[in-house]
Amino acid sequence: MKAIPLLLTSAVLLWSGMTVAAGTQYDLRVDGLACPFCAYGIEKKLKKTRGVTSVEIDLERGVVVVKAGEGAKLNEARLKQLVKDAGFTLRSMTEKPLP
Repeated sequence: MKAIPLLLTSAVLLWSGMTVAAGTQYDLRVDGLACPFCAYGIEKKLKKTRGVTSVEIDLERGVVVVKAGEGAKLNEARLKQLVKDAGFTLRSMTEKPLP
């Protein structure tokens, strides 16, 4: 019978921890994204970066959405270098907190 309150308490703590961890979203306007192979190259480079939790690419708009975990900060200079290393040009970047 003591296991039920312990299990319930554990579940509440786990859930509350998941809702607190937010992070940051970076929307990158990238020149040169034309095909899935291009997308794979930049996605692979960005996913290797510490703190990056996901990368989504919209080829039609030339936008790369990078999500970083709580506490991970990526500045424009770092993102510009990563995009350049992948063979592309970063034109602009916007940053916003994740909900």
